[in-house]
Amino acid sequence: MTTTPPRVSDDRVRRLTSTLYGYAFLEDFILLYPVYALLFSDTGLSVWQISSLFALWSVTGVLLEVPSGAWADAVSRRLLLWLGPLLSAAGFALWVLVPSYGAFAVGFVLWGAGGALGSGALEALVYDELERLDAADRYARVMGRARAAGLVAVMAAMGLAGPVLAWGGHAAVGAASVLVCLLTAVVAARFPEHRSPAAGHDSWTATLRAGLAEARADRSVRGALLLVPAVSAVWGALDEYTPLLVRGTGVADGTVPYLLLLIWAGATAGSLLAGEGERTGTAGLAALLAGAGLALVVGAVDGSPVGLVLVALAFGGFQAATVLADARLQRRIEDGGRATLTSVAGLGTELATVSVYGGYAVIASGHAHGTAFAVFAVPYLVTAGVLLVGVRGKGRGKGGV
Repeated sequence: MTTTPPRVSDDRVRRLTSTLYGYAFLEDFILLYPVYALLFSDTGLSVWQISSLFALWSVTGVLLEVPSGAWADAVSRRLLLWLGPLLSAAGFALWVLVPSYGAFAVGFVLWGAGGALGSGALEALVYDELERLDAADRYARVMGRARAAGLVAVMAAMGLAGPVLAWGGHAAVGAASVLVCLLTAVVAARFPEHRSPAAGHDSWTATLRAGLAEARADRSVRGALLLVPAVSAVWGALDEYTPLLVRGTGVADGTVPYLLLLIWAGATAGSLLAGEGERTGTAGLAALLAGAGLALVVGAVDGSPVGLVLVALAFGGFQAATVLADARLQRRIEDGGRATLTSVAGLGTELATVSVYGGYAVIASGHAHGTAFAVFAVPYLVTAGVLLVGVRGKGRGKGGV
């Protein structure tokens, strides 16, 4: 028996994963991330104008999330992964070449469109390529490492943005961001893609209808679609408020970034360990969510820097659960509508995230930030309970096995 075929398959998996990790790192290694609010302020924009730009960014993503996923299924997922960073690069270039409210608005639309093009397409391409190589069981581990690469890139960008800004100002930070986007597009062109676009002359709208029909017809797909935003939206929104939570522990402002790195390190560890969590099944996912939710409650209410260790553990659990929820969805989707339905889950996440922002504002306006974090741990405990009920229901249906 020859060992050549397995070795060739492993080589192809390594090519896919190395491209994915490089793409994931570069996609988040944007030096403008930590300082673009400073650019807006230095240009003279008011808080209201800056907030309206963030709203425009969110609306763009919401409007394009599902159509872009359907387009990826109808045309080419690699094409969209290549095109998205180019749109972002154009937006960042506008920001530094003609800094003004109008340029910032157009830039956010381009950035939002670029992000929407990659959302759904990336997960669908990676899963299908792994499945073709008989390695679909590695999906959670591979995507966990990819998410970890992205988190490391964010931390690296945070560390480099200050020195680059001090050296060359916003122009240097912007130029570096544009260059990274161009490199991301180059890496995206290396992704293998062996699937054929939708047969015949079906439009992306037909692909969208087919994908939604699959969700309506299959209860397990619907459940997996709902689980993704239930797991990822809340902690993804809370992440924006972690600097305020850290400051509320009484540490000096200069210490805040270091404690934020602790929380990011927890999320990164969760990504790296996600593949191990897949072996525990639905009951394990429920236990992970419950444990992370309880850790968030205790760590946030503690109100001390020591409590942030538990917050970091909670974020690690939520990050691992996010990867596992995505893997659960991918296993249940048929190939043809994979990017479409992944984008539907992304849309649900975006909408749920916006609702968390509103709820957080209401709670934190009259209570400590630690209290608001603790309140938003409740949805995770509820989700864990729902998953356990489902597991027990299946057990009874099989005679208690």
